[in-house]
Amino acid sequence: MNTQDLAVSVHRLTKRYGHTEVLKNVNMEIEKGSIYCLLGSNGAGKTTTIKILTTLAAFDSGEVSVCGHSVTAEGEAVRKLISLTGQFASVDEKLSGYENLVIIGKLNHLKTPKKKAGELLAYFSLTEAANRMVSTYSGGMRRKLDIAMSLAGNPQIIFLDEPTTGLHFADVDKLLQVLDTLVDAGNTVVVIEHNLDVIKRADHIIDLGPDGGFRGGTIVAEGTPEEVAECGSSYTGQFLRRILL
Repeated sequence: MNTQDLAVSVHRLTKRYGHTEVLKNVNMEIEKGSIYCLLGSNGAGKTTTIKILTTLAAFDSGEVSVCGHSVTAEGEAVRKLISLTGQFASVDEKLSGYENLVIIGKLNHLKTPKKKAGELLAYFSLTEAANRMVSTYSGGMRRKLDIAMSLAGNPQIIFLDEPTTGLHFADVDKLLQVLDTLVDAGNTVVVIEHNLDVIKRADHIIDLGPDGGFRGGTIVAEGTPEEVAECGSSYTGQFLRRILL
């Protein structure tokens, strides 16, 4: 694949915590304008991989680049191109939803941060709660605001770690619409998720699993959801086979 078509390129990535090897010789290429879903059991290295790709964690060996920029040598350039929504909502509870979004817009040097904030609040059905302190929001509302904040800077690559946690099924449908809109606009989405609707919407699945034990996460299967299901060489593949085939 032409490197200009790649949002993420990973070669022989290895990561250890002490003597525990959590990633071992991982290779992946994530194409621009697509949805990639990272799957795997707890401890397989999914969140660690996301942290490395977003410059939040160091690694022991290998080469990792985002849009052609090294995450180690050009971390600042990488951070200008991406956004990250972690497993837990990261919002300022002492501010309103509107204020949270305006601040993020200003930090990303948007020309019209207030307009962008209003658009995102409307898109995620938070307009009525726009001026309420976030401390009064429900868990699902905070999650929607957190996702909205990750989009405020118009990132090229969006990393989402279990974004459907706490969302009502109607909000999951809205999230799927958001993902489709982002991809149609040429953006790339990398998501860790266990929600079947999100998994089935993915263009490509990367299934991380143990290498001969519980240490050393490696890619045990990858491809479209149907291809991983037909492979059936991993627990994820066997599960998808029952659901999709």
